[in-house]
Amino acid sequence: MNNSPYISVVIPLYNEEESLAELAQWIDKVMQQHQFTYEVLFIDDGSKDKSWEVISRLNQLNPHFKGVRFRRNYGKSAALNTGFEQACGKVIITMDADLQDSPEEIPELYKMITEQGFDLVSGWKKKRYDPLSKTLPTKLFNWATRKMSGIYLHDFNCGLKAYKHEVIKSIEVYGEMHRYIPVIAKWAGFTKIGEKAVAHQERKYGTTKFGLERFVNGFLDLLSIVFVSRFGKSPMHLFGFLGTIMFVIGFLITLYLGIDKLFINPKGVLIADRPVFYLSLVTMILGTQLFLAGFLGELISRNSPTRNQYLIAEKLI
Repeated sequence: MNNSPYISVVIPLYNEEESLAELAQWIDKVMQQHQFTYEVLFIDDGSKDKSWEVISRLNQLNPHFKGVRFRRNYGKSAALNTGFEQACGKVIITMDADLQDSPEEIPELYKMITEQGFDLVSGWKKKRYDPLSKTLPTKLFNWATRKMSGIYLHDFNCGLKAYKHEVIKSIEVYGEMHRYIPVIAKWAGFTKIGEKAVAHQERKYGTTKFGLERFVNGFLDLLSIVFVSRFGKSPMHLFGFLGTIMFVIGFLITLYLGIDKLFINPKGVLIADRPVFYLSLVTMILGTQLFLAGFLGELISRNSPTRNQYLIAEKLI
């Protein structure tokens, strides 16, 4: 770490050949002005245009610019995770490659990590240059994430973020979880999460690579990560509890019907002719299945190779 650059900038990209040279020049200008040592990691997520050729030229002109190229498109989470694996800076900055994130924000983000002690700082595009069809679902998405995660950020999905080196080396980003890196970091024990209002530029080249389906997928991913963070190590606590409650309710209803038929109203309607009897049976069956799901989940969790992997902050031994 002693010879590490001050800053690693991780930039995932897909078909952004027009903007890369301008972005690289802008980043280099900011770094030179503030005398930062730095590296820029362009992660080409299987681009079909000439993005990799541009990255290769940038690397020849300036060794601070480095690149990793995927054979096919794996998604932003995979690109970020690969960038995190390669980054060696004391502070890691992530930003998009479309020039909508301003490198001028880097010095202040760096100070918030190194001087104010934040583990993670997320950008907040307070004034956006996006159509209403994108901004309204984004507001709803951010509201739901705040409520479910307990992290009060305005813009979880902003690509411009800053991290301590320890944070990016302690988390894994997969699937579509790049939207929830603050949630993943909090789950890993990095709780000092801040926010900074950042400038949002209008898109200069190309078109957005994300459609409306990302909001549906994003909500499902949120449910997944909240469940895993709370019950991933002990699935029996959820499934076993719900299964037991459902089985007991179904059993008590069935018991009541039996007592009613045997002792209270023996000449009444047959138990098998009462719809509530079948509802109680279904409730008991579902309760049993939930309990078994929790039991199987517990067996899998206890045999997982990561069951006793914990993040250690400090040692005095």
